[in-house]
Amino acid sequence: MGNQTAYQSLTRTFQRLHHFGHLSAIASWDQAAMMPSKGNEARAAAQAELQVLMHQLITAPELKTQLDAAEQEALDPSQRANLREIRRDWQLANLLPAELIEAKSLAAARCEHAWRSQRRANDWQGFLQNFREVLRLAREEAGLLAQAQGGSRYDALLDKYEPGMKSADIARIFGDVKTWLPGLIAKARDKQAGESVIQPQGPFSVEKQRQLGLEVMGLLGFDFDGGRLDVSNHPFCGGVPEDVRITTRYRDDDFVQSLMGIIHETGHARYEQSLPRGLLSQPVARARSMGIHESQSLSFEMQLGRSRGFLQLIAPLIGKHFGEQPAFGADNLARLYTRVAPGYIRVDADELCYPAHVILRFEIERALIDGEIEAEDVPALWDEKMMAYLGVDTRGNYRDGCLQDIHWTDTFGYFPSYTLGAMYAAQYFATIRRQEPQLDEKIAAGNLAPVFDWLNANIWSQGSRWTTNELVERATGETLNPAYYRAHLQARYLD
Repeated sequence: MGNQTAYQSLTRTFQRLHHFGHLSAIASWDQAAMMPSKGNEARAAAQAELQVLMHQLITAPELKTQLDAAEQEALDPSQRANLREIRRDWQLANLLPAELIEAKSLAAARCEHAWRSQRRANDWQGFLQNFREVLRLAREEAGLLAQAQGGSRYDALLDKYEPGMKSADIARIFGDVKTWLPGLIAKARDKQAGESVIQPQGPFSVEKQRQLGLEVMGLLGFDFDGGRLDVSNHPFCGGVPEDVRITTRYRDDDFVQSLMGIIHETGHARYEQSLPRGLLSQPVARARSMGIHESQSLSFEMQLGRSRGFLQLIAPLIGKHFGEQPAFGADNLARLYTRVAPGYIRVDADELCYPAHVILRFEIERALIDGEIEAEDVPALWDEKMMAYLGVDTRGNYRDGCLQDIHWTDTFGYFPSYTLGAMYAAQYFATIRRQEPQLDEKIAAGNLAPVFDWLNANIWSQGSRWTTNELVERATGETLNPAYYRAHLQARYLD
């Protein structure tokens, strides 16, 4: 076997996997945004078939020989990092039988499709019938992974989204947040009780909201030749780096929700569009973790999008699309976009209440996967934690309670990524501000380059070259430090 041959064989296999993944991603986007409901069974079967095909590729017996041989070859640091990521993918895949992959894919599609109408109907009992099977298969997967990796079943699923992180780390970080967050929410609400906020007067036509969203996406550097904006039930960013699909949802009585949804998803999209192009078919060119991915959307939505400077910049655009109103002054927009009001819905939650929604879900899904509770126990636990953390009563309201998220129809271990992302984003911006003391003035003047240049150099262009801790330390001088997050919230809501 000539020099590099084993490594090159591996990269060819992963290029094929990338192409199949491309098709799967676009089919998933279509399922959420465009597909008529009667197409669901056939699409689910096609997607399951594709997952099995990809699983067969990555578990082919010759890959082990190639991996061992490639370890002995002369590789540069980037190739060495790629080999590390290839081995990780290979190990994960080889721990799971194809039958489980297929069963999980079909059960998830069935559960998610039924959830759409069950949520509207407040039908927890109906949801439970499909959910029990999803949970059973998730535990089976977690058991197989945990057996090989050590750690708890939940750790094994968390590791898929946050490589190297343990649930004990998350519990420690979130445990600290729980000691100061309720007090901060209460103080912010007291402070805001004395402020007057002018509510924007609708209706706001969906077409005008769409045009405003597209203009703001342009301002944020979205490449429209490599992606598009559509509508779905649950806003998301999907597709592939070469063809990024983002979605939002519109309400004609509130443009704030759709605009912030678009800004959030554009952060995800810029990351995908800026991953190292020459290596795109390889694991080393993927986003580093879901926490790092969420740190991009939250850098855009929370750090940049709700900053006074940015709102000053977009205030004239809002007036241009909806007509001038007193509510569209920059100061009023800043108050409007930072209102603190505990509510039912995670995706509509303000920046201060959001982590409470995430902590609640983390605690419930960890207990579910580790077998401490069963599917039937979720509503009572949900009600108890919503009351304890946010003072919100969800009893009997499954639609706005434990049925509100799409995640548990097929995914466990993802929720912590949202608040980890907010923490990383706060740490990035503390670093950028140290380097650019006039950052806020530059943003208000329309110069967003300091933000994008820093993110591109330190995060986007790096892909998965480094472990998460290495990536964050190289970018900011230290590994994750939640103190920046607390300081950011304190500064924005109290100082």
